[in-house]
Amino acid sequence: MSRPNVAAWLERADRLSPWVEAQVTVAGLGLSGYAAADALLELGAQVTVLDEQAGPSQTDRANLLRVLGAQVRLGPGRTADLPEATDLVIASPGWRPTAPLLAQAARAGRPIWGEVELAWRLQRPDRVTPWLAVTGTNGKTTTVTMLAAILSAAGLKTAAVGNVGRPVMEAVLDEVEYDVLAVELSSFQLHWLDQAHFHSAACLNLEPDHLEWYAEAETWDQLGRLAATPWEAYTADKARIFHQVERSCVYNVQDAATERLVEEADVIEGARAIGFTLDVPGPSMLGLVDDLLVDRAFIEQRRDSALPLAALSDVQPPAPHNLANALAAAALARSFGVPPPAVAPGLRQHQPGRHRIETVAQAGGVTWVDDSKATNPSAAMASLAAFESVVWLAGGQAKGTQFDDLVRRFGDRLRGAVVFGVDRQQVAQAIRRHAPQVQLEVIDSTDTETMSEVVATAARWARPGDTVLLAPGCASLDMFTSYAARGDAFAEAVRRLIEKGPG
Repeated sequence: MSRPNVAAWLERADRLSPWVEAQVTVAGLGLSGYAAADALLELGAQVTVLDEQAGPSQTDRANLLRVLGAQVRLGPGRTADLPEATDLVIASPGWRPTAPLLAQAARAGRPIWGEVELAWRLQRPDRVTPWLAVTGTNGKTTTVTMLAAILSAAGLKTAAVGNVGRPVMEAVLDEVEYDVLAVELSSFQLHWLDQAHFHSAACLNLEPDHLEWYAEAETWDQLGRLAATPWEAYTADKARIFHQVERSCVYNVQDAATERLVEEADVIEGARAIGFTLDVPGPSMLGLVDDLLVDRAFIEQRRDSALPLAALSDVQPPAPHNLANALAAAALARSFGVPPPAVAPGLRQHQPGRHRIETVAQAGGVTWVDDSKATNPSAAMASLAAFESVVWLAGGQAKGTQFDDLVRRFGDRLRGAVVFGVDRQQVAQAIRRHAPQVQLEVIDSTDTETMSEVVATAARWARPGDTVLLAPGCASLDMFTSYAARGDAFAEAVRRLIEKGPG
């Protein structure tokens, strides 16, 4: 256990707790680990930071933290053992609970939080800003940035933080006094929550993803959450977003699993279940009527009327899954009291992120689209649903997921498929089983010119009116440094191909 004098206050710790008494180990020196360590040092805690990597970014952050008084140990083997005097561990996102350092901490009874949990506590008791939280397998970043745009259009000071890229801790420590934060939370971040809870929260969808991270779920006992299968463990972490919600639990009417999470959630009395749907909404829902996004949840006359919020044309691109994202963002904003006239301008001001159904070129009647952010099969399905005739580019790290449902549903839209990456055969086999009529090319090369070969193959098959769609359905780290690097490689290969011209 932690030292008795520290353990006595740590369970309910906030910004005003005696942090000078605490010895905290920060596991990982990425953006969130650095933000957590920086905040703890400012409060006077004794901080040790450990990371297996010792690249330029880790070294630069380490040098800054050492100046502030932290002990930093970088390089292979540095995270094998938990420092003996540790009272609290801050785990960076992506660290599996079975990692030796975290497993040691759990066995020793040391509390383990994430940077998000720490940030939530350190804004208390005197600097509390409401959080509107978003999770789901797909669409989180788009929804959070849409939400931030709507909040800004309403004249509120806000920031999009969390898994979107900026650590929550940075906003908590910012000199700006925010009215509300739009917080994207991955299952990894949710796993390490303890007491954090939110004004309102949304789960956009639930599909298999990151199951390799949960492969040893039955051995985990962090926060007492055990699960028999990786899917159950993943779902349990997603469910954490609704715990003790104060105002609204937003769910996807067309994804029953998200509604079950709301039904089973332990919320603050008076919190409401708010659905969003691509159909005509019922009471307590937002949805679509003709060419409008409408609200039947936050109006007094919701039993027999709906209030228009925006037009379909206000959402770009107006693909089905992006309309769902917009409805979820609008639901969270309305739950915070944002007036209806702010929704449409907020959505119009929203700038879609790179590599999310991004048209990179149009030539010869063929449209080339980069959706490299589609890193699991359900995201690829959402992308394929937006186009009628597709040459599909897919593959990478499958992360324990399957492609059979995707090919069964969208095989008739495929003019061809070019698959590549470490799990290429997994995608190819699903196509052979369920859509044997589809032209298929398996690219075995994994060098830097692989994407050029992928694009050249697609160009031979594409016809006027077709979309060549990079929606890999897989993670990218087998061949690229990130999904963004994969998307950039695709765009560059397309540019070179078009400049070269026929032949």
